[in-house]
Amino acid sequence: MGVITGFPTAGSVTLHNLNLVDVVDGAVHTGVAVHVQGGVISEITADDGGLDARHPALDLGGAYLAPGLINMHTHFSLSLPGPVGAELEAMDAAGLALYMADGARRTLHNGITTVRCVAEKGHADFALRRAIETGRVEGPRIYTAGRALACTGGHGHGSDDTLECDGADDFARGVRTQIKAGADLIKLMISGGIAGEHETISTPQLTVDEMAAAISTAHAWGRKVTAHAGPADVIAEAVKLGLDCVEHGYELTPEVCRAMAENGTSLVPTLIVTRAGAFFDELGVPAWMQERSLGAGERHLESYRAALDAGVDVLLGSDMPPFWPFEGTTAAVRELEHMHAAGLDAPSTLRAGTLGPARWLGIEANAGSIEVGKWADVIALPENPLQSPSALRTIDFVMKDGVVVRDEGRVR
Repeated sequence: MGVITGFPTAGSVTLHNLNLVDVVDGAVHTGVAVHVQGGVISEITADDGGLDARHPALDLGGAYLAPGLINMHTHFSLSLPGPVGAELEAMDAAGLALYMADGARRTLHNGITTVRCVAEKGHADFALRRAIETGRVEGPRIYTAGRALACTGGHGHGSDDTLECDGADDFARGVRTQIKAGADLIKLMISGGIAGEHETISTPQLTVDEMAAAISTAHAWGRKVTAHAGPADVIAEAVKLGLDCVEHGYELTPEVCRAMAENGTSLVPTLIVTRAGAFFDELGVPAWMQERSLGAGERHLESYRAALDAGVDVLLGSDMPPFWPFEGTTAAVRELEHMHAAGLDAPSTLRAGTLGPARWLGIEANAGSIEVGKWADVIALPENPLQSPSALRTIDFVMKDGVVVRDEGRVR
């Protein structure tokens, strides 16, 4: 009888009988086979029947093979106001770890092979990242900010996924504490938002000196900085200071969007959070938050369209747990559908969920497209995602590091 070990962390295989989705050129290549050695794409050759006998060959039955998705606004420990959020807040460390591990597994199985976490409770994200890397838990690659940094009483202050700081020195210290814990990036709460009862979306929460200290310290340590932000004037100040990414951007203006484009500041719009009434109902979110969120929807779309017009780099981020079942698909796919419907063409939408995030994370040499030398993080589906992001509703095969983690009868 064999011994059951941990989850495999790398595989070797040949994938054939497929249509390769090229997100770089926005094209589909037929008649090719993708060879994987030790979790990395080693060759892309003609699919002429000359398969490598050393490795198993998987016939994908003519499916479209695309890069795994990368979700840039992830909270595995999200707790919103209401009874479901209160239940999560009451979890002990063991319960929280199990809850987050389940979310990580579901995220991977739904085709999201990499995530950027932007505020998680109790630094459990670091333990989860290690568990995934060593094969103790199934999940996506994790790049994380650890705890977000907020002012006293600022956005998210009621949970330990946020660290309260005051003054430039305290924010510099906050950055260092997250880097010491293992943070890949830094998250700042520079304004109010939709989930804080005693604030508004437009409430400024950090001083210029506090933002400057946090951003300069993070950059000195080689970490990018993203910021929860709503109002244009606050965002404008942060962009001048070198902010690398804006989360939400509820109230952007064309002028600020032009500054973002000129300075290379990306936008993770999270359009879904201002059109998520059913999700809020499911969690028992109170009326005041629902009204604030849903009431911001039109202005949020205006901001997003202004960013597109200015040429801002826009990236996929669901805010809702990316695996969450919502309106017939996952939150991550629904977000891509919103981004497409509001003006982003289909190939660019797919890049916003693959190659764009990989570039922001600095892993474009390893992820974001199907090319030789990159990780074998791929999905397969019967429809072409270059024609519409809704094709991603049909994902039925997921591979990470050359290891098949989901196969709904796709392989023959």
